[in-house]
Amino acid sequence: MTEVTTASTSVAPTPRQVWIRIRGLLLALLVLVAAGITLATVRSGDEHGRLDPRSADRYGSRAVAELLKERGVSVRVVTTLDAATAEVGPDTTLLVTSPNLLAPSQQSELRAATDNSAGRTVLLAAGPLSVRTLVPGVTAESAGPVAPRTPECALPAARDAGDVETGGLRYASDGLDAIGCFPSGGLPTVLLVEQGAGDTVLLGSPDLLHNDRLANQGNASLALHLLGSRPHLIWYLPSLTDPSAVAENGGDGATGDRSFADLIPRGWLWGTSQLALAALLAAIWRARRLGPLVAERLPVAIRASESTEGRARLYRKANARDRAADSLRSATRTRIAPLIGVPPRDAHSPSVLVPAVSARLSSTGDGPLTLLFGPAPSDDAALVQLADQLDTLEREVRTS
Repeated sequence: MTEVTTASTSVAPTPRQVWIRIRGLLLALLVLVAAGITLATVRSGDEHGRLDPRSADRYGSRAVAELLKERGVSVRVVTTLDAATAEVGPDTTLLVTSPNLLAPSQQSELRAATDNSAGRTVLLAAGPLSVRTLVPGVTAESAGPVAPRTPECALPAARDAGDVETGGLRYASDGLDAIGCFPSGGLPTVLLVEQGAGDTVLLGSPDLLHNDRLANQGNASLALHLLGSRPHLIWYLPSLTDPSAVAENGGDGATGDRSFADLIPRGWLWGTSQLALAALLAAIWRARRLGPLVAERLPVAIRASESTEGRARLYRKANARDRAADSLRSATRTRIAPLIGVPPRDAHSPSVLVPAVSARLSSTGDGPLTLLFGPAPSDDAALVQLADQLDTLEREVRTS
């Protein structure tokens, strides 16, 4: 007695299959992280201390700060709004290096502190949203790249400086007492707005204050005139960690009153939303798509003889002689039909196949009909005899 052993095959993916599926995504993620680290390293090396009067790097502003000190102007660096507004007055110039980093509440507080100070406020590259709050009545738009431009105005500081490298943003004033200089496309890139006893200066680009550009054209002259008009200069470097940034959320500026969302800079929230969108697109890209079935390789190769023997044993175990006979007859009809010129669609039609077989073998009677379309065998011996007869019939057809 022969014992049949059946083996179960797991349909779960193997570690190798999982690795093949995700290695492309992991490689792309690795390249992205490496590129981000490289870019951050390069940029941090080039722009360290940007517009910081203590930095001697190319994007720092130590050169102009030292020139101002030589002319008797005191320079104080602050990083919080409270410190910047505490000392504004008629003998001070307040330089805001990044007004666009200020929250709306901070911008409103800064404007309230400088409106009646009778001093000068200098804003570097203030965008449309910033000028709307800081200098009402002024609008901002792009002015193109930084390039040497002529003054074309009556402002003494601009006329003394001559050509200056400006650009970035240009400004338009509506019904204000203002002087515009260094125009780009008809609008000034440097705008001085009179506000009571004081004034506000808008510079479309901060590049003329950088160490590597200060000596170009009339950049140094204009910078010294604009920043050295008062004996004291407050150099405000806005910081994302400034406690006053939560004032717009109803906080009092104390760290204990800040929620977790308040501690996240706005730039990080925007970056996180972009990463979430990228992850969603990657999920859609890698998700299973609806469509026709895809043929997959079998986990093991099974020989035809083993498959035939296994099916035969199943038929025998179930006493399914009728199905076994039908399978034998159907296979024989399919193989001999093209040999006698019968189309495949008529291979299982008795009225077409049987006459063709009879004509080929010159046999009489209902032998081919019974053999190819007869009743099911009554026992196993009759089934074996049917298989032999079908094999003989097929050989005769092939050799006739």
